[in-house]
Amino acid sequence: MKLHDLPLEARGVLRFVTAGSVDDGKSTLIGRLLYDSRAILEDQLAAVERASLRRGVGEIDLSLLTDGLEAEREQGITIDVAYRYFATPRRKFIIADAPGHEQYTRNMATGASTADAAVLLVDVRKRLVEQTRRHLLLARLLGVRHAIVFANKMDLVGCSEAIFNAVRDEVKAFAAPLGFATLDILPGSALRGDMVVGRGPELDWFEGPTLLERLETLDSAADRAATGPFRFPVQLVSRPQGDSARSYLGRVESGAVTVGDEVLVLPGGRRSRVQRINVQGVPSATALAGDSVSIALAEDIDIARGDLLVDARSAPHEVRQPEATIVWFDTEPMRPTGRYLVQQAGRRTLGRIKDVVSRRDVHTLEERPAGNAVAMNDIVRATLSLQAPLFVDSYHVVRATGSFILIDEATNRTVAAGMIQ
Repeated sequence: MKLHDLPLEARGVLRFVTAGSVDDGKSTLIGRLLYDSRAILEDQLAAVERASLRRGVGEIDLSLLTDGLEAEREQGITIDVAYRYFATPRRKFIIADAPGHEQYTRNMATGASTADAAVLLVDVRKRLVEQTRRHLLLARLLGVRHAIVFANKMDLVGCSEAIFNAVRDEVKAFAAPLGFATLDILPGSALRGDMVVGRGPELDWFEGPTLLERLETLDSAADRAATGPFRFPVQLVSRPQGDSARSYLGRVESGAVTVGDEVLVLPGGRRSRVQRINVQGVPSATALAGDSVSIALAEDIDIARGDLLVDARSAPHEVRQPEATIVWFDTEPMRPTGRYLVQQAGRRTLGRIKDVVSRRDVHTLEERPAGNAVAMNDIVRATLSLQAPLFVDSYHVVRATGSFILIDEATNRTVAAGMIQ
């Protein structure tokens, strides 16, 4: 079965990140989406109503549903990634509301790194500003496949079809070279709720779907991962008791596995066949990407946490000096030739920054010469030198084996995230 043949009710949880320039209405849009889809508990709604009164807002301020930090509420901006969960009769969603300020690029990267789609806000009065362009570029760089641009505040321009068409053409011209799998541009008003869940009578000239209708139809990483190569990072080893065989616990990150399949164990390189599969404790003939499982093999092989079971016919690449795109999170700059712990799935090894190959321009994300030290929010391409090999796929093929984090050995802080292209 192809992904587009899946019924809506069978599609996986959709993770999407919202972004855009400051004051374009990101938090209001998400608040409206939650409010109109009846995904807000009564006590949450009451708290937001009280907060709105304290701020002197005449009616409920839906942006407060996502702006959870006190500093955000006082300043009226979003400075961290706020996660929210909701569901409709057709699908479940996880929302990451990312910051708009340029200095919070690392937060945008955090929200986009696990997202299936990006919903980007454009104030139709300002058109496509620099930071929104940057967020489109960053979303694609981080492997986001679907983009929805919500042309917001249409009520402030008389719901003009001509103004929307101008914004639409500008977005299409900019986004065309980025290669999103799908790109949708919708008119609407987050404040009034037009084209978020309901349609709105003044935008009846637009025949496309509402934001929620489009989100319900997009394929998710879980949907796509089921068609990829089998990847199973071992999280825990269950020792045999009595006559039972040793089993290996974790989550299938990509592909599918069936009893009788031949698998390759990395880094050992031994081959075996799957003897038994339990999905959440229940015996099963097959496990798919996203399933939490235990797997027993036909042979007794010495396997430990951090090892990888993979499709014997389609193994990942073994690397000791991977080249990757790195987003630097830490307030302390990257140390030249600095030594860090490299964590990939359940595997961890020591590594050094061997060479910073290039730096992404802060405005266009085009690659430039490396230049000075790497600081917070910088995006660079670098080569690492690892003490022990990692087994990797391209980030765009399997995110779990194509990504890693860098941990400062002295402070145990996560200082960066990396993606292998």
